Amino acid sequence: MQASYGVATAGRPDVRASHAACAFASTERLHSQRGASCSARPAERPSSRLTLPRQGLKQRRGAAWTCAVQGSRSPVLAAAAAAAVEDDWRQRDPKDVRVLVVGSTGYIGKFVTRELIKRGYQTVALAREQSGIKGKSSPEDTRKELEGAEVRFGDVNNVRSLADTAFNDPVDVVVSCLASRTGGKKDSWDIDYQATMNTLEAGRAAGAKHYVLLSAICVQKPLLEFQKAKLKFEAALQKTEGMTYSIVRPTAFFKSIAGQVETLKSGKPYIMFGDGTLAACKPISESDLASFIADCVQGEDRINKVLPIGGPGKAYTAKEQAEMLFRIMGKEPKYFGVPVALMDFIIGLLETIGKLIPAVGESAEFGRIGKYYATESMLVWDEARGEYDADATPSYGSDTLEAFFTKAVKEGLAGQELGDAAVF
Repeated sequence: MQASYGVATAGRPDVRASHAACAFASTERLHSQRGASCSARPAERPSSRLTLPRQGLKQRRGAAWTCAVQGSRSPVLAAAAAAAVEDDWRQRDPKDVRVLVVGSTGYIGKFVTRELIKRGYQTVALAREQSGIKGKSSPEDTRKELEGAEVRFGDVNNVRSLADTAFNDPVDVVVSCLASRTGGKKDSWDIDYQATMNTLEAGRAAGAKHYVLLSAICVQKPLLEFQKAKLKFEAALQKTEGMTYSIVRPTAFFKSIAGQVETLKSGKPYIMFGDGTLAACKPISESDLASFIADCVQGEDRINKVLPIGGPGKAYTAKEQAEMLFRIMGKEPKYFGVPVALMDFIIGLLETIGKLIPAVGESAEFGRIGKYYATESMLVWDEARGEYDADATPSYGSDTLEAFFTKAVKEGLAGQELGDAAVF
């Protein structure tokens, strides 16, 4: 007889219980005098017993998950079933899953929060009292911007603040969209590592069972402080007991490669390093990325995985991005190439001065970030071949770079402000 699972209990009809199946079988063995096992029950067993409908089954690997449990008189069994189903938050309706977003007012964080609200999750958004670019948004502005979420205000750098304001109620999933504003050394370790670690520890204390992290694809070749900080947190997350994870590593965002739209419209040349073919990326829109991250909340195919992700279509070099923009504008292409050696000279000079004036040394890190983005592709790195692989970089979504550029040329870049990252 084919195995079948599911539960019909008072107050919770047809609740799926795939995670509870083996617990049922184990408890059945303890409470049945018939030598119950994971085989099918005889047909003559009374129909009044608890039945487990087929549609509740999600097949599991291994013999333990292929057992058939069709019913029992045991109240202990029923209680174990109900408890197991209740704890299996991935099987719940989104309205019964509580998700807390940290970094909810950041560029990607806003889109993620709205996507979770749209999908019906109980969405809690943690924000600073003065949030947004340069802290221009008031608490009331934030509530309006994230309408539909339960907005709470606190400080991710303060463990007590997190415990008292954000995680003082139970949470099923934590989604982190935290990122340092500048990529500078201190900011990176304060936010990309320590503040994010604070949210992990607070989430565990609040009962969270899953953590979704927005990271970056460039951590594959860690040459910069923010990459090292992110990697250190990724390692800590992967070692955390009692919690699963999904680490999302996106390529470039649309807005990050749109910084020259207005200058080109004014007739100025496109500025690029070298001949514009040193690096390539598969950029993804903020809405497509938000959708991918929301999929990670309950998606069983994304449990305990590092997930590089790009947008649809091919990988574009800087030169190809420029050609697309000039074609959309109907302008003759004009380019201004900057030698990479010039960037090396500037970085070296800033490092030398930084030994005497520490603040200048921070500027050298910004120079290294600029060079990295200009010379390293935002694609999956093939360690064995020592090269980036566009074909191995997964694509997701439907928003294309050309459609984004077309809209940006016609309507401008309102809402795409780069903030502290504008220099890059």
